[in-house]
Amino acid sequence: MSLLETLKPKFSLKNSEGFNFNYPEVYVLILSVALIALYFEFSATSMALFVIISLPSLMILIYNYRRPVNFWTSNAVVILLSTVIGVMQFCAVIALSLALLIAVRVMMSVPENRAKLLASSIITMIVFCYVSITLRGSRLDCAQGFLPPTILFASLLVVLGQFWVIYQKYTSYSVVVGQSKERLSTMVSVISKLTRFVPPQIWQPIVKSDSKVQVANKRAKLSIMFSDIVGFTELSDSLSADNLADILNTYMEVMTNIANKHGAVLDKFIGDGMVCFFGEPKSNGVRQDALNCVAMAVDMRREMRALRMKWRLMGFKGLYVRIGITTGYCHVGNFGSNNRLSYTIIGKEANLAARLEQAAGKDEILISQATYDYICHDYDCKHAGGYKLKGFDHEVLAWKVIDPDVNKHESSKWVDHTLPGFNLHLNFKDMKNYDYQEIRNRLNFALERLEKEESASISNIKK
Repeated sequence: MSLLETLKPKFSLKNSEGFNFNYPEVYVLILSVALIALYFEFSATSMALFVIISLPSLMILIYNYRRPVNFWTSNAVVILLSTVIGVMQFCAVIALSLALLIAVRVMMSVPENRAKLLASSIITMIVFCYVSITLRGSRLDCAQGFLPPTILFASLLVVLGQFWVIYQKYTSYSVVVGQSKERLSTMVSVISKLTRFVPPQIWQPIVKSDSKVQVANKRAKLSIMFSDIVGFTELSDSLSADNLADILNTYMEVMTNIANKHGAVLDKFIGDGMVCFFGEPKSNGVRQDALNCVAMAVDMRREMRALRMKWRLMGFKGLYVRIGITTGYCHVGNFGSNNRLSYTIIGKEANLAARLEQAAGKDEILISQATYDYICHDYDCKHAGGYKLKGFDHEVLAWKVIDPDVNKHESSKWVDHTLPGFNLHLNFKDMKNYDYQEIRNRLNFALERLEKEESASISNIKK
């Protein structure tokens, strides 16, 4: 069962327009002309009016049963009602009764048709009133007898019935709207959860433009990064599953935030490793994509130092990141079947990035010659030599990326130093002004403890 079928609303609302007659005023029309014929003792004029009105009315009854409301039928009903009003020469009670039916029909019509219906009604009334006076030569006396109150009563019944139907539809639609809101809220919640499994660069264009999703890919020049944790496999043998999961989830959370900050497409997690790339579906230019990729890798290496210090305090030592980066042409897009797709990259350059990552040492960012050519003017790199990599016939030249802050001394935004029993990690970029005093207090406390330990050590030596 598909997701849409799972989220499909389980309510249904029958279309009342398809199963009910939508012009009850036609019954009042037939009743009115029948009573008029009876009231005027079946005179020639009254019988002519009966035939002229009842025949079209019967046709409307037959033709529009089980059919939705439309403008032409509504216009025909309004004209027939207006004809009776005009022929009866605007007899007060009868005219008011039938005009009430016309008003309800106009109000129930779509806004763009209301003026047309009103114009048809007014013109018809005036024309047939003039014809009636001309043919009779005098005005009708229809204020007495059973005719006016009967037509008024029938009209009021129809109006009340129409408003009752409208009220029933309103309450039914209110229930449907409430259920729709609940289903929509559920769908939004489910979709928001599912989007966590797909890179935002992929699902956001689909949601915005409702573009077609199918098996499709293209060749593009990408900057690709593979990374993993050195020593994680050995550590996993000595840790419980809970501690292992905590370390891995913390690492993935931090690295994912960095990838999102730099605009990378996070392709996948592979155990303790991850694959990111730049250049599709949106590229800032090949050179800038390569620079962004290296900048992301440098930030990941820096943050790994902070994580390593945290884990050391917990008793987990020796965790380092290693990264491999290359720039080149790959096939990128939707791979798989119509039932299951994966947005990923395939090609020799992706394999090269994976091999460079495996060849890198602890805390090393190893980049290919192609990537070096794009970023060498912005980053200091050290030639790492040639590597004989699996799957590649020729020796691959590689370069190590040096942290930009290493040679900046006082202008550096990072201070990082490690000795046995000593870890110092300062990230000035993330420090807040209100934290400086707390940091100073902690450093002074550490210095005092260091002086005490040093004095105690000297005393023990003298003894």
